[in-house]
Amino acid sequence: MGFWSLLMVASMPNLQVLLVGLLGAFLASGYINILSTNALRDVNKIVFAVFSPALVFASLSETITLQDILSWWFMPINIGIIFSIGGILGWVVVKILKPEHHLEGLVIASCSAGNLGTLLLIIIPAICNEDRNPFGESSDCKTLGLSYASFSMALGNFFIWSHTYSLMRKSSVLHEKIHSENGIQFPENDSMTSVEAQNQYKEGRRDQEALLLPPTKPTDGAAQHQSIVPLLSKGEGSENKVNFWMSLKATLHQISNELLAPPTIAAIFGLVIGMIPWLKSLIIGATAPLRVIQDSISLLGDGSIPCATLILGGNLTPGIRGSAVKPVEIVAIICVRYVILPLFGIAVVEAAGELGFLPPSPLFQYMLLIQFTLPPAMSIGTMAQLFDAGKEECSVIFLWTYLVAAIALTVWSTIFMWILS
Repeated sequence: MGFWSLLMVASMPNLQVLLVGLLGAFLASGYINILSTNALRDVNKIVFAVFSPALVFASLSETITLQDILSWWFMPINIGIIFSIGGILGWVVVKILKPEHHLEGLVIASCSAGNLGTLLLIIIPAICNEDRNPFGESSDCKTLGLSYASFSMALGNFFIWSHTYSLMRKSSVLHEKIHSENGIQFPENDSMTSVEAQNQYKEGRRDQEALLLPPTKPTDGAAQHQSIVPLLSKGEGSENKVNFWMSLKATLHQISNELLAPPTIAAIFGLVIGMIPWLKSLIIGATAPLRVIQDSISLLGDGSIPCATLILGGNLTPGIRGSAVKPVEIVAIICVRYVILPLFGIAVVEAAGELGFLPPSPLFQYMLLIQFTLPPAMSIGTMAQLFDAGKEECSVIFLWTYLVAAIALTVWSTIFMWILS
């Protein structure tokens, strides 16, 4: 296929995301205001707790086998490399540009965590449905592509709901600390009264604490305790050791709790059922005795992609009004995600292919390459919405990164398919 034919194939899925996202932005605009702030927050919670876990479980349990996981062993390494390189580059951006302290985690998360699930579940089938795609017959390409995308979503959830969740949670704690020190101020010209605004804020915080499984108060208390403990003298080695073990225990407890997010739990169950044939035969397949369970979960999972894309568009509308994010910070994030990381991706995947680490599948190599080129994970917006911290700044970053993604993903997808064809 020629370069321009590949460009047309690569542009279709990105146009789909753009159109649905624009609909979400229109629904959240002042002209119609169906997706209000409260509606976005409530739908976010449903996507986080119901739709995304259902989609992850249905995709993994149906398409993943133990042999697949063994042959795709390089994908978790590839995603780990992305998070590592992106995190380092994000840290460099933070050190050079010095954003506000409560935005440091958001900047690093935007540089390191890509949309490894939902966007791939949209892009890969759309590319496979094109008659001139370079990956073979449409149905086989789509089935295999969904398996790759589901596995990528599961792995991405592990990284996002541990590493990225921790970054966003720390930003939320710092955001609350700043507000508690300076006092939460509500605009006098707001349509709601100050009491109503405070009640809405408290309600959002209660919703967050009820929904997110990791408890925040014990770890916050431990962090405050550690911050007020005076420096111990050299003669208090035993107390030092006790504090060390207490700190280690609190850290391990926090990590274990953060891994209990609903999408991560669904990924674990989906992988287990997919890898055990007799268990898979109970709920997967036309003759499975419990197939109604899988059908019901798949029905719920079908709502994840349209809802998440509408939320994406709705979350972009506050970004139009501006925020505390500096333009140079947005440019830096865009350069990291769409210039530096894709170049690293080509080097990593080419090296892995030369060393014989990859299966002989052009679609698998394309999946590894496109993982380096994705915009920030929509889960970052979900976390910002749930934590009620950095929502406006996140909207600005999403607005520009996803607008640029419409062009960057198309160009890089074309280049990747040209390299592999």
